Formats: sequence, C-alpha cells, structure tokens
Amino acid sequence: MLKKISLMVVVFILGGCASVPMESVNESNKAKQFNPPSNSNSGLYIYRDSFAGQALKKDIWVDGKCIGETAPDIFFYVEVEGDKEHKISTESEFSPNDLVINTKKGKNYFIEQYIKLGVFVGGAGVELVNDEKGMEAVSKLGLAKQGTCSQ
Repeated sequence: MLKKISLMVVVFILGGCASVPMESVNESNKAKQFNPPSNSNSGLYIYRDSFAGQALKKDIWVDGKCIGETAPDIFFYVEVEGDKEHKISTESEFSPNDLVINTKKGKNYFIEQYIKLGVFVGGAGVELVNDEKGMEAVSKLGLAKQGTCSQ
C-alpha cells in the first residue's frame, strides 16, 4: 500500500502540466532581445525550465512583491533598482527559499527556479546562473504575465 501511495505522489509531481497566463509572442520576443534595462535599473530574468514538477505552480517574489506563479517553460522579466541588494524568493514545501543578489546598473541577471522533490509535495529553489546559460534557457521559453501569487 505504501508503495502505491509513493508511486502516486511521484506521478503527480512528475506528471501533468501546470499553466499560467502568458504575454503575447511579440512581448516575449521583445524580452528575449536581452536589451540593457532602462535608466539606472537592473533586469531580472527569472525562469523555470526543469522537467520535474510539471503539475506544480510556485510563487516568485522580488523584495516581497509578487511577480507571479511559475509553471514549466516560462520566464518573467522585471526591472529593479540598480546598484542595490535584492531578494528573490520562491515558495517551497515548508518555507520560502531566498536568493539575495547585489545588482549593478545596466546589467541583466538570470535566476533559475528549480523544482526538487519534497516529503509531501515538490519544493522549489532559486539560483543565480551565468549569462550564457540564462540566455540560452530563456530563449526557448515563453514570457508569463506578472501579478498573481497563490499566497
């Protein structure tokens, strides 16, 4: 019986596919030009491209502000004040996971959200990745609409 329940949990976490509201293809393509951010800002590309957790949506916040829920194969682009410390957070199984980065004016940053197996449901984490890896990943994804978090 325990094996059946465990298998069902694994299938739920790995199977299915969550979706979120998306921006137009035009807006997505514009963001994928990776232009420098405006004025004295920094740009944050926050993306999720992992296979694990296809059925899960996970919230993303920047400095406590809801950016939106992630789903497989999406990214968000948000500009923040440059030359400042910013906290990127994602919900996980028991508590939020945070990443703090010090941004520089005029630079884009790439943050990958990854899904990890948890005790009851899948958790999530965030990590800063290099520009090459980030641009390659984002170029294959769609731009999600901002603004709706579950919590």
